[in-house]
Amino acid sequence: MNIPQWIEGLANGTEAVGPIPGPILLAVVKVLLLVLPILILVPGLIWWERRLLSWMQDRIGPNRTGTITIPDKAPFLRGKKIRFFGLLQPIADGVKLFLKEDITPADIDRKIYFIAPAIALFPAFAIGGTLPWGAIRAPFEQGVSGLYRFLTPVANVDIGILYVLAISSLGVYGVVLAGYSSNNKYSLMGGLRSSAQLISYELAMGAALASIVLATGSMRMTDMALEQEKPLWGFIPAVQNWFILTPFGLLSALIFLICMVAETNRAPFDLPEAENELIAGYHTEYSSMKFAVFFMGEYAAMFLFSGIFAAVFLGGSSLLPVNWEHLAASVPSASGFFRGMAWFNYWAGPLVFLGKCAGGITFFIWLRATLPRLRYDQLMNLGWRSMLPLGLSNLIVVGFWVVATKLWGIGGGWATWGLVMSILVVFYLNILAGTRKEALSFGGRKVAMKDPAPRRAVTLVDPNKP
Repeated sequence: MNIPQWIEGLANGTEAVGPIPGPILLAVVKVLLLVLPILILVPGLIWWERRLLSWMQDRIGPNRTGTITIPDKAPFLRGKKIRFFGLLQPIADGVKLFLKEDITPADIDRKIYFIAPAIALFPAFAIGGTLPWGAIRAPFEQGVSGLYRFLTPVANVDIGILYVLAISSLGVYGVVLAGYSSNNKYSLMGGLRSSAQLISYELAMGAALASIVLATGSMRMTDMALEQEKPLWGFIPAVQNWFILTPFGLLSALIFLICMVAETNRAPFDLPEAENELIAGYHTEYSSMKFAVFFMGEYAAMFLFSGIFAAVFLGGSSLLPVNWEHLAASVPSASGFFRGMAWFNYWAGPLVFLGKCAGGITFFIWLRATLPRLRYDQLMNLGWRSMLPLGLSNLIVVGFWVVATKLWGIGGGWATWGLVMSILVVFYLNILAGTRKEALSFGGRKVAMKDPAPRRAVTLVDPNKP
């Protein structure tokens, strides 16, 4: 039995490897491939954030920490500098967190206080179980598609996106319970901010993903990734139909991108831990490894939400939005190159997916270095008055597009999409104009600044007196 047949047997559960049945070994391998990389990647993500922020903000320390200069008296490499590029800093942080004194405040709710960090970390691993980092079709129908299918995802559940939304909403419980159990007013305020923030963006996130579910006809992220290998817009066979290249997919991608930044409590949506207002927010009273668990959950969530974005909008494990098989058949003179690219695209699929996740992490860091923290009213306005109406409008348009495509074909579908979108845009502009008129009817308010200099005492002189 060769390796592909052995793997295919594991995927189908029909073969046994040694004394352990295939399905049991398969489950163990899948879980290890999910949990271990996430735990190992967290220090690397912290190191990458330190370096990237230092490049953007022109800071020397994080890029040169740990440089060792060889003494002049050494027999070899005298005077040379050995650079570790800041790699020693995450190691020092880990050692510090392990050895730092674990302080537990006296007046806390002890059970909830200790459970809260675990609840904050749990959603990251639960969401990662549905991440399709190897969902890609084998080219030219060679029958080896089971090679990656046995590894990814851990659980290809029928309600994949609904499961992601449900589990991601549990992350706020860890934040709220941490703030509540700490018996600290600043921590409690940070937890309450997180709950209100969740309500503001989660509906818009659901509407954005529902548009893709409606266009795909499936809630599985594996089906969404494979659906993007079809011709772009249904009639451009040389280009893959990545949803971010479609009009409705681009709008959904922008809404989901904003929502996933808010989901992970990253800048500019880091209101639950605003240090200039709440000391450190919900984790003010935590120290040592309990403090580190919160950040492990945050960085793991950043990585996994980047993977969800890649799977739903960026073609999953495909390197480029190019249909290499079609090009190989259309251009015989370069068919060898295109066939090689098709096979490279298949075998390098998991690495490409991880690269897209790394790109998502870089985007998170870029936002932190660029945008200031939003005010609380700005967050509410963005979630309720902008993203939610846009998400629902996009969902309505996609529904018309799906029905029209089934009735009148691809051309009729896109024509209906343009007509409905035009009607909604005109409707929205009329509402916006009416809102502006109503605001102007209240009139403007002027603030007059007073002279800060104190007035001098004035002595009145009676001209009739001598």
